Amino acid sequence: MSAKQKLVVVGNGMAGIRTVEELLSLAPDLYDITVFGAEPHTNYNRILLSPVLAGERTLQDIVLNDEDWYARHGIRLLRNRKVTRVDRVRRVVHADDGTEAPYDRLLLATGSNPFMLPVPGSDLDGVVAFRDIGDVHQMIEASSRYRHAVVIGGGLLGLEAATGLAVRGMDVSVVHLGHALLDRQLDGEASALLRQCLEARGLKFLLRHQTQAIIAGDDGRVRALRFADGQEIPADLVVMAVGVRPNTALAERCGLHVDRGVVVSDTLQTYDPRIYAVGECVSHRGTAYGLVAPLFEQARVAANHLALHGIGRYEGSVTSAKLKVTGIDLFSAGDFAGGEQTESITLADTQGGVYKKLVIRGDKLVGACLYGDTADGAWYVRLIRDGQDIGALRDELMAGESAAGG
Repeated sequence: MSAKQKLVVVGNGMAGIRTVEELLSLAPDLYDITVFGAEPHTNYNRILLSPVLAGERTLQDIVLNDEDWYARHGIRLLRNRKVTRVDRVRRVVHADDGTEAPYDRLLLATGSNPFMLPVPGSDLDGVVAFRDIGDVHQMIEASSRYRHAVVIGGGLLGLEAATGLAVRGMDVSVVHLGHALLDRQLDGEASALLRQCLEARGLKFLLRHQTQAIIAGDDGRVRALRFADGQEIPADLVVMAVGVRPNTALAERCGLHVDRGVVVSDTLQTYDPRIYAVGECVSHRGTAYGLVAPLFEQARVAANHLALHGIGRYEGSVTSAKLKVTGIDLFSAGDFAGGEQTESITLADTQGGVYKKLVIRGDKLVGACLYGDTADGAWYVRLIRDGQDIGALRDELMAGESAAGG
């Protein structure tokens, strides 16, 4: 009989499995590991769903860990199973098919759920989110049969969905409540450049438009979209990309503390010290992160403690977004909007398709927004994160790391 401790991981996504990978490198023989995944697939790179939608990659291309990897490490992978209950007293996980798995340590990596606008018609056939392989398959199938696609949401996922559907020949309109695209990642100038470039590629944008209802056709499938002002546009496919919410239902059901995410300490432990949580389901110091870099930083710390090293601390992340929308490189980090007590240095080359904005407070770089040329993004993040005095570098900052002798 095995003397190993039992680790159960709820969630077969990027954060949970990255934690397992880190753990295996630190303490490969410490646990018998069971992983529950709600999807029928092995672990895949969710960030690369957009190239799959656009036909540039296949599902096989974006798999991170195949079945052999799980088998090689003795990991019991239970796919297509949804964990419905955690008995914290008996320390047993229960799944919807009746499977039970006892644990000594439990890792919650339940991710997030796409937010679907609560408008009439949101449950119609032809209304999808853009979150997983199943959604992508529905969009690809629709693109082969229908013409008009409407994407609700002018953030990164919305623009990637719109671009992929346009590549597949659909007539695509992007509806956005805000006044600018990617308004969480770009300032006004960079956003305007992006819009011009995407419009030149055939995308249509309806900014400051509020969706009131999704209209059904005679066949029960989506036929049109109606706005608050009464205007209607045709829609054979509606993609909702209006944000995500941490998936905390399981944590709430088993009595863990939840406040805009599963609340964790700097060691990624919940209020039950045997239960850890990482990824988009987590709230750490009041912040939930939806980008990959912070999730991987969390994974490293959680693995350190699961391996009984006990020396890692997660103190939060300086968020940066390195994006690529249809071949356009974008980057932002820190307080790129600026404001009181900050000054901005900008470079705008509209002919060359390059825009750079650096935000400085005192003698420290606090934010950066880059469009078209993102080569120095990582350097700017280091300067922001380390709080480095940039007084001596000020004249070379815009020219980049090589010019500054970095």
